[in-house]
Amino acid sequence: MRSRRRLATVTVLLALALGALPGAAAAQPALPADASCPFGTAPGPPVDESEVPQPGQPAPAPLPIPDPPVGGPAMGNCGDVVAEGSPPAPAVGVVSYVLADLDSGEVLAARNAHARLRPASLMKTLTGLLVARRLPLDETITGTREDADQEGTRVGMGPGGQYTIRQVFDAMMMASGNDAAHALAVRLTGSVPATVDLMNTTARELGALDTRAATPSGLDGPGMQTSAYDLASIFRVAMREPPFAQAVATTRIPFPGWGPNPPFEVVNDNKLLTTGYQGYLGGKTGFTDDARHTFIGAAERNGRRLVVVLMRGEQRPTPMYQQAAALLDHGFALPSLDGVGTLTDGPVDDGGPQVDIVPETGEAGPVPPESGEASSWGTPLLLLAVVAGVGGLVALRSGRR
Repeated sequence: MRSRRRLATVTVLLALALGALPGAAAAQPALPADASCPFGTAPGPPVDESEVPQPGQPAPAPLPIPDPPVGGPAMGNCGDVVAEGSPPAPAVGVVSYVLADLDSGEVLAARNAHARLRPASLMKTLTGLLVARRLPLDETITGTREDADQEGTRVGMGPGGQYTIRQVFDAMMMASGNDAAHALAVRLTGSVPATVDLMNTTARELGALDTRAATPSGLDGPGMQTSAYDLASIFRVAMREPPFAQAVATTRIPFPGWGPNPPFEVVNDNKLLTTGYQGYLGGKTGFTDDARHTFIGAAERNGRRLVVVLMRGEQRPTPMYQQAAALLDHGFALPSLDGVGTLTDGPVDDGGPQVDIVPETGEAGPVPPESGEASSWGTPLLLLAVVAGVGGLVALRSGRR
């Protein structure tokens, strides 16, 4: 179980962080000329073996870097960007974020929007888009042992259990069930690899050129990456599908048992929904050791719908959902101003050359602190972190999502 374990090593990896420590030298990563922003070409190195290719499989090649940036020139800015005449966005402790209008696609504020980072379970938004578009939700499927044995967070499917696709879909989006994502991926195309190929084709069709899926659940895998910009774009398209919009807005559902296990209730894990944020429409949470914490949320007020995506953050000193709420509040308080960019929902020309990076010595990424430890605040470039081994399995609900 490659990424359910934290590495039992004494390796110490250093990099500068979100709002670096006082007096720390401003060291910069070595990047190709094509990408001057941190994580401009690829995520940093993993902290475990989750991204090691299967025997005989080559490491995925780096994705091309579009030039100019998709969504407009300001989307290539490494730091915070806001519309002219707009007040600064609130301080949030994440490497990358995008705040945008869910209907027009206008980007209201962003930080390092095209940083290529690991999505964790936010990748389920792309899987969910395909389910909403392609599968008959009232059809019944049977759970398998392979579904039940998926790593990380599971909703509780079991071999022989009988479920409607609607129930499995809702459970995937509400409670981040990796067992549900596996079952739906197999139902979509007949196999997980074929569904991953379909996800990547769909991402390209939407102009999400920072995105490469490796798993349908968002569990880390070889070449997995996306960006806050791409996820905002994908979520915006997915919210046009009524089954998707309904799933992310659902607070709780009954779920069938299997074998000796009785039925139970699935509860949405998105705290902006369960704590009653005004006008909340739904979203998705995510976490893996490599991705750190990720978050998507959308809300509506006075006829205006906004979406925010946050990537590579921590739950301290401020929980991710509260950081998202601060950005949404900021967006709703803005007057009508020209945005700083536009989300994509269709094909675009990548326009850029293939970037030659040797995976082992490419862009230096941060090594995360233990889950729940505080991160520094301010405009983030790189993380200062120490990874020490703590053997043993990660608890099911606090592990990879």
